[in-house]
Amino acid sequence: MKPLPRYVFRVTRHAFRVTILFFVLVLAGCKTDPEVVRVPIGIAVSLTGGFSPYGIIQKNGISMAIDELNMESYIVGFKFIPYFLDDQSSPETCRKIYSELISVDKVMAIIGPTSSNSAFPADSLAQRNKMVVLGISNTVPGITEIGDYIFRNSLPESSVIPNTVAVTHAKLGFSKVAIIYGNDDPYTLGAYSAFKKSLESTSGVSIVSTETIHKGDTDFGSQLSRILVASPDIIVIAALVNEASAIMIKARQMGIPQSVRFIGGNSFNTSKLWQQAGQAAQGAICGSAWISTEETPGNADFVKNYTGIYGAKPDQFAAQAYTSIYLIADAIKRSAPLTSEKLKDNLININNLPTVLGTFSFDSNRDPVHPPVVQELVNGEFILYH
Repeated sequence: MKPLPRYVFRVTRHAFRVTILFFVLVLAGCKTDPEVVRVPIGIAVSLTGGFSPYGIIQKNGISMAIDELNMESYIVGFKFIPYFLDDQSSPETCRKIYSELISVDKVMAIIGPTSSNSAFPADSLAQRNKMVVLGISNTVPGITEIGDYIFRNSLPESSVIPNTVAVTHAKLGFSKVAIIYGNDDPYTLGAYSAFKKSLESTSGVSIVSTETIHKGDTDFGSQLSRILVASPDIIVIAALVNEASAIMIKARQMGIPQSVRFIGGNSFNTSKLWQQAGQAAQGAICGSAWISTEETPGNADFVKNYTGIYGAKPDQFAAQAYTSIYLIADAIKRSAPLTSEKLKDNLININNLPTVLGTFSFDSNRDPVHPPVVQELVNGEFILYH
């Protein structure tokens, strides 16, 4: 059977919405509440493709937050209506669904996308249309420079990685470092650059081996053979979780001992790392914007409720996605009238808002302001590294 063409899917999707609305009206006795203001929110995350290990978790966090807000009437008279679309881990697809969310669904704001390489073309389109975007995992330089409608609540690697290097060097006292990184993705290139700069500025540290990989690679034997010969004290991996997991497994199989720690950036912050690498990932260290044990406002309930719903503890990607809805809600709460421009102005004025990420503010560049942490993976759980 041939797959349906794209335009048929589009008609089917909107027909589905109309059908659902029809049954809602029937169940409600064909009465609507004129006092309730619907707030359409577009969510563009990677539910398929290379970034799906992060995007699926983001969808969980966003869904949970929207359910809470709608149930608890966080803003009396408002109801959040999510439009979840899969960007397929593709910049081209992401740009197309941004266009759909803006022109067809008439959303108030867009949350996403999962990857930074999708953010650049999609966010540029949103900026031209004066559409607020809140990035929840875009950590490379240049994202918020796209324009004044572009925000992110994910700490950039430029602020997380230097802290990670400083904390780990103080405790481990390493002097020889090997780096293996993906040279075909903005995130991995940005993480590599931040690690390289931080390591080179750390007294007594030298980079003894630098190796490159590509997304989708599965054989890392040649790179790890050269790293093994260099005898590093630690190995920095700037790669997405699928490749990072495979690198860890291969490294241990080749005899690189457990005493040689793996250190990474934002891509390590997912339960998928342990699920895929298992004991090979034991002791892996990464910088993070959040940790489950933090005593931040509402964090204990967030972890408990998320675990109860999804059967696994949340990670940083879930926490940032969850928080994004509360940031949008706080801004809408103070918006009159309800416009994208007013939403933009109210977001930038968020200051010391209690969230599960901590006391949250945006700086003048629309980047998040809260301290990073360093965590390590022990028996499948991230714990504070100090």
